[in-house]
Amino acid sequence: MIGSEVAGGLAGTATLAALTLCGAVPVALVGIWLARRSRSSSVGRQALVVALVPVVATWVGAALAARAMFLSAHDLTAFVTIALTAAAVGVGASCELSRRVRSDARRLGQLSRDIAAGVVPESAPAAAVGELAVVGDQLTEMSRRLDEAHRRELALERSRRELVAWVSHDLRSPLAAVRAMAEALEDGVVDEPADVRRYLRAIGVEVDRLTLLVDDLFELSRITSGVLALRTEPVGLGELVADAVDAASSASGGRTVRLASDVDGAERVRVSPAEASRVLRNLLDNAVRHTPEGGTVLTTVSIDGSEAVIAVIDECGGIPADDLGRVFDVAFRGDVARRRDSAGGGLGLTIAKGLVEAQDGCIDVSNRPGGCCFTVRLPLATGEGR
Repeated sequence: MIGSEVAGGLAGTATLAALTLCGAVPVALVGIWLARRSRSSSVGRQALVVALVPVVATWVGAALAARAMFLSAHDLTAFVTIALTAAAVGVGASCELSRRVRSDARRLGQLSRDIAAGVVPESAPAAAVGELAVVGDQLTEMSRRLDEAHRRELALERSRRELVAWVSHDLRSPLAAVRAMAEALEDGVVDEPADVRRYLRAIGVEVDRLTLLVDDLFELSRITSGVLALRTEPVGLGELVADAVDAASSASGGRTVRLASDVDGAERVRVSPAEASRVLRNLLDNAVRHTPEGGTVLTTVSIDGSEAVIAVIDECGGIPADDLGRVFDVAFRGDVARRRDSAGGGLGLTIAKGLVEAQDGCIDVSNRPGGCCFTVRLPLATGEGR
């Protein structure tokens, strides 16, 4: 008896489930069709479809169950009342959600228009929907990166213009001097042997200036074009610094600037000898040029982990804080007190930075009492002997 009742109950449940499924499937298919048709419509309409489909499916299932005598008229009325209440709540919730989504979408639209107009937002607008908040953050980050790229492009363009202007000036001055002296010799204005020799020596000096400038421009073109590939090898750090200091002392042009060095140990660094020497020469020439008569330029060497740290310390009086970040820029000259005199090519620091980075190193500058310090970090030749 009990078994037959259980079997009958299971059969009734299966029949009720089948009736409900028969009513729900067509409604679900209609809902999917409506959702696809409304993909290009407002989010409110799509949310309304999503909210009503399960309620309508429930109504249809209940009606079929009532027709099959699974529900009484009273039960059906109660069920429909509950379903209507649920539908009202669902529609209200979908309207509120769609309102928030529309509000967030308007804010994102305004954000994108601001970005298109060149405005860089400090932060993304507040969003009630998490996914739209992520989109706003990504748009803000994209705007920030685009602004940084635009600023870099403007800085590079400014550097190019400054470089062309300075190179034109640096070429014009020695060329004008060479032409004037050559014309004087050609016209016989200068005919005394001593004066002729003096003019020829002066022409040689101007030609040397032009040669240095052309060499700097060629080296700069190799660095900026990305074709600079250096072959590195273990080099004694003490010998490298000593040779650079000796060369800078010989080329100081008679200035009474003392060059001193303090080398710690006999470590070896993995560098390209010629390019590493040029880096140190450029830094030392720059330091000597801007250190007043009677001053001292000190070169120190220390070890920091797997790197050798070379510091060139001068007594130039310091670099303005606003200029520290631009010292290594192409064609940057700084104030009048730090501009190139007749002994420099004007691109030494830019070239030094490019050569250091090509050897897996880094270079930086900082102010110190009475002057500034250029710091070069180069990788040690670990495990390759000393």
